[in-house]
Amino acid sequence: MNPAPQLKGTAADGLRRFATIWSRAVYPATATSMTRAEFEDYLHPLAVRLGDALHAHPFTPSPGREVGEALVAAHCTAPDALPQILGVVESYLVLYSAADTPLPVEEGRARCSRLQHAVAAGFAKALRERTRSEQEALSRAALAAQAAVEEALHTSETRFRTVFKDATIGIGIADMDGRIRDVNGALARMFNCSEEELRRRNVSEWVHPSDAPEVWRMHRELVRGERDHFRVEKPYHRPDGTVLWTNLTVSLLRGAEGEPRYQLALMEDITERRLLHLRLRYEATHDELTGLPNRTLFAERLERVLAGTGPTGRGNESRSGRFGLLYLDIDGFKAVNDSLGHAVGDQLLVSVAERLQSCAAAPNHLVGRIGGDEFVALISNPSGREEVTELARQALAALATPITVDGRDLSVRASIGIVEGSSGELGPAEVLRSADITMYRAKDSGGNRYEIADPVSDARAIDRHSLTNHLPGALERGEFFLEYQPLIRMSDSRLTGAEALVRWRHPVHGLLGPDRFIPLAEHTGLIVPLGRWVLEQAVRQACDWCAHPVLGGRAADGEPIRVNVNLSPRQLHHPDLVQDTVAVLERAGLTPASLCLEVTESALIGADEDELKPLRQLAEMGVDIALDDFGTGYSNLANLRRLPATTLKLDRSFTQGLQQHPADPVDVTFVGGIVSLAHALGLRVTVEGVETEAQAAQLRELGCDTAQGWYYARPAPAEEIVAHWATA
Repeated sequence: MNPAPQLKGTAADGLRRFATIWSRAVYPATATSMTRAEFEDYLHPLAVRLGDALHAHPFTPSPGREVGEALVAAHCTAPDALPQILGVVESYLVLYSAADTPLPVEEGRARCSRLQHAVAAGFAKALRERTRSEQEALSRAALAAQAAVEEALHTSETRFRTVFKDATIGIGIADMDGRIRDVNGALARMFNCSEEELRRRNVSEWVHPSDAPEVWRMHRELVRGERDHFRVEKPYHRPDGTVLWTNLTVSLLRGAEGEPRYQLALMEDITERRLLHLRLRYEATHDELTGLPNRTLFAERLERVLAGTGPTGRGNESRSGRFGLLYLDIDGFKAVNDSLGHAVGDQLLVSVAERLQSCAAAPNHLVGRIGGDEFVALISNPSGREEVTELARQALAALATPITVDGRDLSVRASIGIVEGSSGELGPAEVLRSADITMYRAKDSGGNRYEIADPVSDARAIDRHSLTNHLPGALERGEFFLEYQPLIRMSDSRLTGAEALVRWRHPVHGLLGPDRFIPLAEHTGLIVPLGRWVLEQAVRQACDWCAHPVLGGRAADGEPIRVNVNLSPRQLHHPDLVQDTVAVLERAGLTPASLCLEVTESALIGADEDELKPLRQLAEMGVDIALDDFGTGYSNLANLRRLPATTLKLDRSFTQGLQQHPADPVDVTFVGGIVSLAHALGLRVTVEGVETEAQAAQLRELGCDTAQGWYYARPAPAEEIVAHWATA
């Protein structure tokens, strides 16, 4: 164990207080020779170790194992010690381990839970190793007693009786037919009966259902004289119905000619030790709140099933087959904790666990809770995919009935991801990852449903995750660049401006369009710095175009070329939008009239005056505002009067019918109506996706003001725009 670091301020005081509380709770359950004050000093560096681990980046629970081992070394091994140890960690560690950057509440609880599991695992491991050492010492003592007994039998009946009577371990002697000839007092006390009662028994009567398969095979070999001794862990029924667990050593006593004469049994009572081990094992592998198997036990069982060694549930045999795994997450559970408190949330989780267990009651079903509001169900060797999906349907149906907690009826919805396949094809981590990904696909589809995993969807999700992780550093590494698509005045095909389009030159995936990464950037918040960079680059490029000796005066009506920049919904609601835009324009020396900001129609649906205020301020400064993808947001056309827009960009889906000849009359009527309405409101109309001459002619006839599309030019680097339009 490393020495405690020199902490300062409240962190050191808090962890010293934590060590004091820990000492008060645990000291009565120790067998240490330390005083109370010495024990508190012993716990303090362990508390610091846990506090450091709780706030470490990256987080790892491994220090908890070392703490668990150190507690066993301090003789904190009474039956009630571990619950006391873990209870204090759960209740006080997060509270008293302060840090410069506090952890989010859920993250702190999750880390503390994993540290508790690690402490329990380290505690169990150390106790198991110490127990093994004790067993070896006892075994040596037993063998020594056995040797002493054999020597006494061969030399002196008097000496034998002395050893036999005074031995602290149970000793019994039986003939080769299994009839018990003699037992000592220690053995009688272990069985809670008299020596006379034991002498009336036969060895063959002491069969127990939990006997290991090899016990009686080795006994038969000993009776036949084929082996001289064996040692096993064996249970026995006591007359009062309780179970006695023993470390049993059986030796063959031979006569002067080497013939088998007697069986000598030496027994050590390990009942309490075994019960402690079972309790520690249970606590380390089961969720404290619900009693369900936790992540550790579930992972062990899943690994066995995937390796083809798990129980099929249809008998005692084990064989390779198929598996089904359900990954369930409660929809909106965080809202329950935030609004009603964690106590209500915990009761809700207990009720959910009970309902899931009632659905998965078959021998080949296993339900576990692996953290938070996440549950899993494993089906060993299902009869087919239908058995797996049926369990998912039953789970959703069981949760459909509201759960009553503290007089409140709480509706529960859940999303389930299903992985079903052949054992041996995937590892546990791959199966859980696939189920997790599929569960989120169900959640994204509205929740309260299940989805079945498929490799294509998994690959897309993994690809999305990879791009999301790579996004933060991509801007710093210079992986983004801009292309520009010209905007053309339809009346005379003169250049009026260009729309800036961001691209990502990914080192692994190659060239990526905005549809691959803009939604990810929007979701993570990285769209704000990325959007600011796009604005800066586009404005700087507009300045270069304006200063160009030829291109600067080639725009429609002799005005400078305008640059269009897209604004995402998150950028639109960012408090520094106006300030950042003004700063970029002033640094570059570009007039506001040379900038057009494009905002999607869907981003403005239902926007109130406060949300429209930044756009109004920019419009009042002279910045053009274009309503992008118009026609896809189902907004009220009357709302156009209140929006600070100067241009409508009609979505390409409404002009595709104009590519054919003759044009679709419905599309002609629709586009004509939109153009008339826009002009009546003083708005210009830009159409996207113009690809044919016939389409361009029809849109020009309908009165559209400007257009962009492959008919005029594809998106290209800025230098190609200059090379083409300066000579056009």
